[in-house]
Amino acid sequence: MSTFSGLNTATTALWAQRRALDVTGQNIANVNTEGYSRQRIDLQAIGGSVVPAFFSTGTGIGSGVNADEVLRIRDAFLEGRGHTEHANTARLTVENEAYELVMQAYREPGDTGVQSLLSDMWSGWEDVANQPQDEAARGQVLKRLETLVGGIHFSQASLGAQWTQSREALDVLVADVNAAATSVAELNQAIKRAVQSGLPANDLSDKRDVLVMKLADQVGATVRHQDDGVVDVLVGGMTLVAGSTAATFATAGTYSVDGVAGDPPRIVTAAGGYTVRAGGTAEGQLNSLNTIIPSYRNALDATAVSLATSLNTAHAAGWDLNGTPGTAILGSSSGPITAASLTVLISDPKLIAASSVAPTAGVPALDHGNADAIAQLRRSTTGVDANYRKMIVELGVEAAVAGRNLDIQTVISTQVDAARESVAGVNIDEEMTNMLSFQHAYSAAGRLITAIDETLDKLINGTGRVGL
Repeated sequence: MSTFSGLNTATTALWAQRRALDVTGQNIANVNTEGYSRQRIDLQAIGGSVVPAFFSTGTGIGSGVNADEVLRIRDAFLEGRGHTEHANTARLTVENEAYELVMQAYREPGDTGVQSLLSDMWSGWEDVANQPQDEAARGQVLKRLETLVGGIHFSQASLGAQWTQSREALDVLVADVNAAATSVAELNQAIKRAVQSGLPANDLSDKRDVLVMKLADQVGATVRHQDDGVVDVLVGGMTLVAGSTAATFATAGTYSVDGVAGDPPRIVTAAGGYTVRAGGTAEGQLNSLNTIIPSYRNALDATAVSLATSLNTAHAAGWDLNGTPGTAILGSSSGPITAASLTVLISDPKLIAASSVAPTAGVPALDHGNADAIAQLRRSTTGVDANYRKMIVELGVEAAVAGRNLDIQTVISTQVDAARESVAGVNIDEEMTNMLSFQHAYSAAGRLITAIDETLDKLINGTGRVGL
């Protein structure tokens, strides 16, 4: 072995330790960078020749250290868990928000809620029963009925506005997904070229993983690893990104809440129009659009129909101050009766059929029997009040379940993120320890060069001199 080979060994040591210090510095610099994965230098000993050959033998001590490869610390299993749990959390978050907005639309419990307005309306009929001869009492029950109808209109309009906002948000979400998928495909191509050229691609991989996690939140994306650092992105079993090629999603379905039953909103492939089983935020929005909001709009429609049917039937059984039979008091402004079309048909207080006794010799009776019978409808176990309360209780239970599920899922996601961070995150204490270790190794390599230099100086300049 050449006497000068020790210099090469020491040189590789200096270069390797300096590169290790550079990697440590990069980790420390990005300790708070979102999506950054800590890096580690892969130190490999450069061994001596192990193949026997003529005039080519060595002691086998080795030729130093190699530090060309910088590893990116990442756990594929934990990353997959992260994608799944983030998607579940995003879905439950959207559904929980949907239930909260539905409860705000109903305003229960509260003085402006439909239940309170119903109670005021029934109390108005009791006032009419107490003073059937007073037109003011009859007028106030009409005003309370109009207030109740207005409250029902407001709740239905709030639910409709919530649905429209969610539908528009779905379009924005799909456009954002398409943009992110294109970026992932471009990063895949750049990473593949870098790997094939022997260049580091760790920073590119970090950027891509941030986008993939974003897609997991939005549509429940998962990944499938390929050669040369490339990943394919799948959504509901369909490929969104394949290598450097990105597919495109689109939305389909009605833009009117009244058309959900016939043409529900959905996410489809832009080419072919195949329905995509999306997860994450998109799944939560689709559940809100197709199930949560329409079900409570239908329930409010049923409340309006029940109210109109019970009041009209009871009102028709009495006589008004003109001595004529009661007419329909609630109807529709257009089409069948719904929460949106419900309207009060009577504006003249004299037309309130409070009496249960027919006119005598053409003289209207001032009986209060029918008004009292209408006021007692509030106590019916199958009436509009009972059914409305049952629906509100079910809403409260479903909202509570959604909130509890979100709390549980949040804890799970936090634990998975903590596990991911323990592997891929930067630990300052660990990096400080590594920095001191590499610093001492660099100093030792420098001292080795000094020792070899002194040895060579003695060999070259001090050997063979006589008489000195």
